[in-house]
Amino acid sequence: MSHEAAQLKVEVVEVSRVGDVALIELAPYGGGELPAWRAGAHIDLRLPGDVVRQYSLCGPAGADRWRVGVLREVDGRGGSQWLVDHAEPGLVLGASQPRRHFAYEPSGATTVFLAGGIGVTPIAAMAAEAKAAGADYSVAYSGRTRASMALADELLEVHGERVALYVGDEGTRADLDAIMVAAGSGAVAYACGPAAYLDAAAAAASRHGVDLRVEHFTPVELAQPARDEAFEVELAMTGVTVEVQPGTSILQAVEEAGALVLSSCTEGTCGTCETPVLEGEVDHRDSILTPDERARNDVMYVCVSRAACPRLVLDL
Repeated sequence: MSHEAAQLKVEVVEVSRVGDVALIELAPYGGGELPAWRAGAHIDLRLPGDVVRQYSLCGPAGADRWRVGVLREVDGRGGSQWLVDHAEPGLVLGASQPRRHFAYEPSGATTVFLAGGIGVTPIAAMAAEAKAAGADYSVAYSGRTRASMALADELLEVHGERVALYVGDEGTRADLDAIMVAAGSGAVAYACGPAAYLDAAAAAASRHGVDLRVEHFTPVELAQPARDEAFEVELAMTGVTVEVQPGTSILQAVEEAGALVLSSCTEGTCGTCETPVLEGEVDHRDSILTPDERARNDVMYVCVSRAACPRLVLDL
C-alpha cells in the first residue's frame, strides 16, 4: 500500500460518464495548486476502504486540474467500479505525486500512438505533447463500441486527420502491421491497452523495425524465478542483511527488517517501489522496464523482482 497516496488531498470537481468510463476532474482540496506533470504520468488515488489504485493523467498537461479516466472493471481488483459509480463533485480522495515511467520523448522520428480501450488516457496526453512539439505523429484508437471510446471526440477535434478510430462493433479493426509499415522502419510507437493488444503491437513493431514503448495496466505473466531458492539482500544505508525466502518478496522481507519502502500496486506495474541496485544481478519481473533498462541493472521493483545471484546490495 502506498505511503505516498496520503501526501495530497484532492476534490472531485467535475464528472462525465461515457459508457463504462468516467472522466473525473480533480482540484486541490482546500485550494492551492496541484503538482505539475508530463504526458505518461500517473497518480495513486486512495479510495474509501483504504483501497489504492493507479490512474493515468489524461490532460491537458499544465491545466490547474488533474483529469483521470476510470473504467468500470466488474472483474477487476475492486475500487475502480466504485469510483465510476459514485464519483461526484465534492468527493475528497487521497492522492500521490505524479509518477512517470511511460514517457514521451520527442526525437524527430515518425511517432505512432496506439491506444486500446482505456489505454487512451496516457496516449491522449502524449499526442497533445507531440502536437505542441511539432512532431510527425498519428494516433490509432481502438475500442469495442464508439460509445465506450471516452476521448474519441476530443482526439478528433484536437488532432483531426491524424486520428484513426477502430470500432469493434462497426466492423473496423486496427491492422497493426499496416500501421507499422506506414510509419516506416526507425519510427517510434507508444502503446497502452489490454495485454493481448500490447502483445500484438509488439509483434508487429518487431516485424517492421519500429521501436515500441508500452505501458501495462495489468502485470505480465510471470515465469519461474531465475533462482528458486533463498538469497541475501544487503541494505546499504543500514548495513542490515536480510534473507529472502522463496515465495516472499524483497519488499516484504525488507519491510519486516524495518526498511521504509514506498509501494502501492505490489504487481510491478506502478513503479512506486523503484529501488537503486548497487551490486548483484537482478531477475527483473516487472511490467515497466524496457530491455535496455533491464540490461543496465541499476534499478529494480522490489515488489516482484528478485535476485539472479546469491546476494544483492540495494540503496535502502
